[in-house]
Amino acid sequence: MKERIPGFVKWIYPKRIWEAPAEDKSIYLTFDDGPVPQVTPWVLEQLKAFDAKATFFCIGENVQKHPDIFGKIIHEGHTIGNHTYNHLNGWKTGTDEYLLNTLKCQQVIQKNHPSKKPLKNPLFRPPYGKIKNRQAGELQKRGFKVVMWSIVSLDYDTRISPERCYHNVVRNARPGSVIVFHDSFKAEPNLLEVLPRILEVYSREGFIFKAL
Repeated sequence: MKERIPGFVKWIYPKRIWEAPAEDKSIYLTFDDGPVPQVTPWVLEQLKAFDAKATFFCIGENVQKHPDIFGKIIHEGHTIGNHTYNHLNGWKTGTDEYLLNTLKCQQVIQKNHPSKKPLKNPLFRPPYGKIKNRQAGELQKRGFKVVMWSIVSLDYDTRISPERCYHNVVRNARPGSVIVFHDSFKAEPNLLEVLPRILEVYSREGFIFKAL
């Protein structure tokens, strides 16, 4: 997977969110695959230390297992997104099954959300970034905003070093960038070293970390 998404891909799929407006010095950190014990609470501590907000694309099964951590994400002012109920690969899944799985995740999110009110225009990110056009279209018909990314850190890849993971971000990030990290056990070794450095470097340069 490429660290930075080529411009022509964004042109082909204009209805998907790839980055945010670059009107100010804002960066949009996103975290996929949580919430999980140890990793997600640590991420929240790092974000809080820099007064940073982020977006967490949660797996429904994990929300069901760890509702307290899910609630903490929301309580601390971060945005929640849907990442299917159990991390489905859209390219290998029929549209009906994919849709039902995503709606199941949304039901779990709704049930465990402190507001208890229907969530309008929910955010959705396809696991692996793999989603068929019909799947995306059906979700968009139901009000979902399909969020992709402009930069992926590759923190989940156990074959790469924390240093390469760090440089994947700093070489490519600019105002409006949507950056993918993972609050997962697999990504933890890279995340522990990289996330504090990213927060420190961009805070020092006057950037603001916003949620989508």
